[in-house]
Amino acid sequence: MARLDTAWAIAEIDGFLHVTERIPSKHPNVLGLFMRGPKTEASERAHVVEQILDRALPGWSKDHPAKDVEYRWLRDQASRGKAALKRSAELAEKLGDNAPDMGAGNLHPWAWESGRSFWNNGHYHQAVMQAAIRVNSETQAKIGRVDVSETKLFNEAFSLDEPKPGAPRLRLNPDDGSDTYKSLHRGARAFAEGLYAAIRNPGMHTPPPADGGEEQLALEQLAAFSLLARWVDQATIKKV
Repeated sequence: MARLDTAWAIAEIDGFLHVTERIPSKHPNVLGLFMRGPKTEASERAHVVEQILDRALPGWSKDHPAKDVEYRWLRDQASRGKAALKRSAELAEKLGDNAPDMGAGNLHPWAWESGRSFWNNGHYHQAVMQAAIRVNSETQAKIGRVDVSETKLFNEAFSLDEPKPGAPRLRLNPDDGSDTYKSLHRGARAFAEGLYAAIRNPGMHTPPPADGGEEQLALEQLAAFSLLARWVDQATIKKV
């Protein structure tokens, strides 16, 4: 996924804030404040701003009021988003942590696209579960296996055994007979098994953490599924 164009995003937010600003009526006999621009333009700009906020302020919409009169609530969120875009680098530096920034939107599409709507609405745990389902289904589709899934699927896909009829293998690099080749595929099998045994399976029955750490934990889990997705996506298929 391409990196967000910060200058463009800020300009779009400014345009929305300008159109939705409440100003006195241009007619001298009409009292009160009215939105500067037409409702149609405000609606169009609001749609774009909402997409920007999905990237700049993940989870921003979870407290969206049922009725947002003249975009008053969205204007507040847009102002917050603008500040986040303009000052993200400064805040990281001044707060003493200028570590690399990893956004969910930059993960492999298999790990992000299916759960994006959940993530943007603050349902981080559900986004991870969707990633697990998507990576599994994409792997099944790639090697043509619908008879096995999850742990068994990846154990067979990355097996060092020769392929069998109806059971092709995934190869991360050419077989040169080295220990590196063997350890790479053995590691991929173990990694996939760990993800589905320790995240996917208990995740279907265990509620997300209630200590406020759900978002960070979910991002780390998404990153793990993203890595597995890249391995599968880039692997070659070895058939009989």
